[in-house]
Amino acid sequence: MALTTLDQAPHTASQAGDAAPAWQMCDGRVQHGLTLDELSDASVVAGLESLVSAGRLRGREAFEAAAVQVITDCADSPQRAWQAFYRNSVAQLRDGSSPFAPVHRRARSLLAGESVLEVGCCFGFLALQCAQDGMTVSALDLCTGALDLLATAAEDFAVPLTTVYGDARALPCASESVDTVTLIHLLEHLDESEVPQALAEALRVARGRVVVAVPFEEQPSPHFGHLQRLTVDDLQRWAAPWTHCYAEIFTDHGGWLVLDKA
Repeated sequence: MALTTLDQAPHTASQAGDAAPAWQMCDGRVQHGLTLDELSDASVVAGLESLVSAGRLRGREAFEAAAVQVITDCADSPQRAWQAFYRNSVAQLRDGSSPFAPVHRRARSLLAGESVLEVGCCFGFLALQCAQDGMTVSALDLCTGALDLLATAAEDFAVPLTTVYGDARALPCASESVDTVTLIHLLEHLDESEVPQALAEALRVARGRVVVAVPFEEQPSPHFGHLQRLTVDDLQRWAAPWTHCYAEIFTDHGGWLVLDKA
């Protein structure tokens, strides 16, 4: 099953799993030792990044395939494995033990209104938390496999959530149809020339606010599918054309751009 990415920078292998046994590659498969109780986004990414650092795992497709293998190894059925993966991952994001928790916490704090569209949702951990918070949530991605997993997880969490297949550069949504549109760790996956269109689409669909978050990396992470190395200067450049919006730029575990429509 192809997945968009486990895009969880600022994860590092040392941040989640210092005490875990070393992960290895053997005949194209990952040897990992994770149990179902230990299975989460943070533990999988940390282990796979140790293989990336060791030069044993290269490229986005190999990283994603390895992630699926590790996750489904952890239970006697894929359904049980994915259920534990989602439950443990959301719990860690909620309690702050995931390295990515500060990004989700900040994103949720910036939502305005009662409805949100998460563009580039991947597994949809943020969308699930927003639904748990009582918001009306739509989650959009280009990966149908990830959307199917998210829809099943939403049923397991007993929260209403709408999944949408679509492209950030041409959102299949009516203008001003949701209060807030988020692009959380998405724009680094696009070519620089595509960012203005993605922002224009987000602003078209949002009634009030667009929230952007990006990682600040020394080099774009190829195993996450990142194409751009971004800085505050990029956020300022992205904000400049939108003179009808109030723009706020700040840093917190990466860079943030919040555009409020006048």
